[in-house]
Formats: sequence, structure tokens, C-alpha cells
Amino acid sequence: MMTEANIKRLVSKLSQMRGAALKLGQFMSIQDTHMLPPEVDKIFRRVQDSAHYMPDWQMEEVLTSALGSSWADNFVSFDRIPFAAASIGQVHHAVLAASASPTGREERVAVKIQFPNIANSIASDLGYVKMLLTAGRLLPKGLFLDRTIQVMKDELADECDYSREAEFLGRYNSQELLGQDSRFKVPWVWEGSTHRVLVMEHVDGVSVGDPSVTALPQEERNEIASRIVELCLRELFQFRLMQTDPNWTNFLWNSSTRQVSLVDFGATREYTKEFMDNWLHLLKAAASEDRTACAEWSLKLRYITGEENELMLNAHIDSMILLATPFKASTPQPFAFGPGSLWADITVQIRAQIPVMLKYRLTPPPRETYSLNRKLSGAFLLAARLGAVIDTKNLWDEVVNEYHFNQ
Repeated sequence: MMTEANIKRLVSKLSQMRGAALKLGQFMSIQDTHMLPPEVDKIFRRVQDSAHYMPDWQMEEVLTSALGSSWADNFVSFDRIPFAAASIGQVHHAVLAASASPTGREERVAVKIQFPNIANSIASDLGYVKMLLTAGRLLPKGLFLDRTIQVMKDELADECDYSREAEFLGRYNSQELLGQDSRFKVPWVWEGSTHRVLVMEHVDGVSVGDPSVTALPQEERNEIASRIVELCLRELFQFRLMQTDPNWTNFLWNSSTRQVSLVDFGATREYTKEFMDNWLHLLKAAASEDRTACAEWSLKLRYITGEENELMLNAHIDSMILLATPFKASTPQPFAFGPGSLWADITVQIRAQIPVMLKYRLTPPPRETYSLNRKLSGAFLLAARLGAVIDTKNLWDEVVNEYHFNQ
């Protein structure tokens, strides 16, 4: 099945499917989890590099349907060639006319246009991908593919509603969240945006994963990584609202303003107070290396059933304790994430636990943790890519010490 010719056919087919296939590639092979067999991982990575654009006539149809036949009157200029494509849409440069602009001036904007019928195709496309993966018996049963597919289906349905994304952009821009924090830049949204076309302020910056950023002076790289890890902790334990897509292109560094610009809020998720109370209890237990408490809170969160064998239980607890290493009181600070660091060794140890958990896991992880773990691991991977050295324990203390559990 995995001949080069067949892989090319699969890549071509999945690339045309756009949303489901691209999302599954992001969902199951996020950067460095090594949970997928190499041949499957190879397919999804190639799919992500082969995103298709809409032909011009189709883009025109979407814009007319969403914004009206005179949509172009709102813009001084509109670049018809997209500068980026994602799993469910593509993005264009444009200049909003002063008469339509919220500032009363001409403003550069990014226009995100959804692929037609993408929302309606999610279920059938995911069914096709599931058939492909199960027919080849390529995935271990411990991945619980049915649950993964269902969570993906729900997340993709949310992301297809650009009005929802616009709402989250507004919330992040509020004084309660990041509106008063000059270290971050969140774009404003044009009020004429719809659920299929999102027009937002163009923000300057370079992707934090770009070679020009990874070549910056150590102090600047430390600052970028520190902000993103801090933001993760604040999203979890202050906002209970998190942009969960760790793709490095969603974080832009502007060296002149010293700001991290945040873009693409489609994958934003909210967490209940009950879940976050329990999850923080678990993470605190892991940081204290309290194995009994780790097991108790894992059971309460439904990470485990209580019927697991000793191998599975130990692998799960070991992984949690390793993950919490940057936040332990016993961990020397500042903490290094680069090659040859303690974190590099920890990732090897965590990876070694994955086959055990995939073999003996009795229940899929809690739904909330799919997105949460994706973002947290993505933040750590970014810090590693930047070779950052940051005081993670201080960041942890500043955020977590202010947390109030429900009694």
C-alpha cells in the first residue's frame, strides 16, 4: 500500500479534500509527537505542503455570496492572489476603504475567504480518511480513532464559522484579556465580516518559526518564548480561553515594536471552571511528583478508568511528571529548551512512553485535552526551536499563585 506511487495518489486526493485531511494531519502529527507510523506521518506532512487555492471565479462567487455583489466597493485594492492557504480557507492582502474602515482611514487588512462547501463536506471527508486509515490497519487501537474523528468533526464545524472567530478576536482584544498588554498585538475585525469571509487588521511581523527569528540574539529569542509560554498559562488559568492551534505562523514577531502579533483564532476553545480546577490539581501533583495524587486526579478527569495495568498507569504518571518538569521547584532555572538541553532529554523520555500507552490505554483522553495538549506542547516545541532559556517556574508562580479553586 505504501509505495511511492500510491502515496502520491493519496496526497493528491487528500490535498483536494482540504479541510478534513489537512486538519487530521495537524491534529494527529502535531510537530513532534511521533504517535503516527512514519509512512502515515509522511503522507499528512506532504498534504499540508500541498494545499490548493480556489480558482479566481470560485473566490468571486464566495465573496459575492458573503458580502454582496458590490463587495469590491469596500476596498481600495484587493490582491486576488492569496498569500496563504489553510485547512478551510485562504487569505488575501487588501486595503479597506476609508468609508468602510473602523478608523475612518484606509487600512491594510487580511481577508480570509472560506472554501465553498467545506462545512458540508466535513463528515464525508472524515469518513473517507477514517476508511483509509482503518483499511490499512496503520494505526494502533490506543489512538481511539473514532473519538479523535468526532472531536475533529466538532472542532472543524466551529472553525467553519468565521463569526465565532471574530467574536474571539474581540474578546482577546478586550481590556480584560490582552487589550491593555502592549507586548501583544491582536487585530481588530471589520464589522462587515460574515461567517464565510473574515476581514481583519493586517499585522506586521515574521513567523516565530522563521529562520530569521531563530537567528535573532539569544535575549530576543528568550523574550519571544517566554511570552508565548506565559500566554499559554494565562489562557489556561486566567482566561480559561485558549487559541489552541500551535502553528508557528499564528505567532508573528515584530522586532521594531517588540510585539508578538496573534492571528487565526478559529481554533479557540473555552474550558469550564470544573475541568480547569481538576486539570490544575493534576498538573500541580505532577510538578510535586506526587504519584498518588496524579492517579487520583487522572481518574477524576477520566484520563484513566481505574482498571489499567501497572505498566499503563506508570507510563501515564511518568509522562505527566516529565511534562511538568519546567514548573517543578527542584528544576534549576532558567530552564533551557534547546538541543542538548534537559528538555530535549525529557521529550525523548516522554516519547518512549507513547507505545506503552497506545498498547494498554483503556479509554481515550478527555475531550478538552486534545486541544489543550496540542497548544501546550506546541509552546514548548517553539521554545525548543528558538533554543530559548527562560524562567519557567517564575512564569508558573506568577499565574498559578493567583488561581482560585472552587470550594
